[in-house]
Amino acid sequence: MRTLRKETLRISVLLVATLLLSGETSSVRAQSGPTPPDDSTKTRMEIYGFTMLDNGFDFEQNDPLWFDVVRPTKLPAFEDEFGLDHRWFAGVRQSRLGVKTNTETKYGELKTVFEFELFGVGEQAGQTIFRLRHAWGELGHFGAGQYWSTFMDPDVFPNQLEYWGPNGLVWFRNVQFRWMPIQGDNELFIAAERPGASGDGGRFEDRIELQNILGRFPAPDLAAHYRVSRGWGHVQIAGLVRRIDWDDTLHDAFDLSGHGTGWGANLTGAYKINKDTLKLSVTYGKGIENYMNDAPIDVGVELNPGNRVTPIEGELLPVFGMSAFYDKTWNDKWTSTAGYSRLDINNSDGQLPADFKSGQYALANLLYNPVPDVMVGGEFQWGQRKNNSDGWSFSDYRIQISFRWNFAYKLGAK
Repeated sequence: MRTLRKETLRISVLLVATLLLSGETSSVRAQSGPTPPDDSTKTRMEIYGFTMLDNGFDFEQNDPLWFDVVRPTKLPAFEDEFGLDHRWFAGVRQSRLGVKTNTETKYGELKTVFEFELFGVGEQAGQTIFRLRHAWGELGHFGAGQYWSTFMDPDVFPNQLEYWGPNGLVWFRNVQFRWMPIQGDNELFIAAERPGASGDGGRFEDRIELQNILGRFPAPDLAAHYRVSRGWGHVQIAGLVRRIDWDDTLHDAFDLSGHGTGWGANLTGAYKINKDTLKLSVTYGKGIENYMNDAPIDVGVELNPGNRVTPIEGELLPVFGMSAFYDKTWNDKWTSTAGYSRLDINNSDGQLPADFKSGQYALANLLYNPVPDVMVGGEFQWGQRKNNSDGWSFSDYRIQISFRWNFAYKLGAK
């Protein structure tokens, strides 16, 4: 019994000593200054996106790789090019997932965005596949990565269901380095962007001499815009200049090499009318088709009769685009959008009669939001294609019904 009491007393003394030493250590730490803050608490993160189902009926026909969108360039260039009319379509390719972060640094706020959707294009056209939309970061007056082109205005896209959007609108996400010397209600952005273009051999495209012509871009595209924002909305003017070269790599009697300077001007604006918004855009340029939302080639073939060495030349094609849409808010649950857009190409004399010349686009919808993160709506859509010189034109009519479910989760510092 005495042995047990002694052992209990010994354990108690050790416990008290341990507590005293712990208190002394804490006191020493407190006297040495506060613990450095955890930098991770300075970052705010948002995971966001939506899932979306698009259903619809196409009363006519279009390229089956673009079954769920209205693109005048993808409408048939001759009768029944894509088979017979009347097709039902369904897909989830508009669904989106993204992550945004905001981090306070001694140089200002660091912003990043990393965003994907499921709409396949290019070699993945027609597929439901992850596709990068944005991979962007900016700090202070500088930004870099893939983001909205500085030549465009993302705030004039209408509140619509159809994914692709107005064909006469400048709409392009591009890899770039951007300088933003003026920010706020007035902004000035200047960027060096990744170049790119496409060419069409027209009626001579099967000639071996043209098959050995390669495009080359010796400099980045230079883009800039200036925006004024006020309580009534905003207005923006943007400009673009680029250099396009094409090199004849076949050693023969012809020299089909050449180059051209592309340029463009883009005037946009959004004007608030009570709870509604009028969104306008007008664009004109030469050799800037790849910046347009739905346009064909940038460079066409021009005849050069009498010249045996260079019988044909490349020509940067002039393009005009416009878009006008009205976003209507009926109340806190019902909205509508209606508008019209078009794009016109000044074809070169070496292009084929069936090549694309002009396209038109229009829609009207009614959308219902039963709760803030849920939307269901119906939309009527129309698109038209007109060929270069063979007299062909084709109109497509569609009805689309869509369901969208938004989600967002924020974490980090407040």
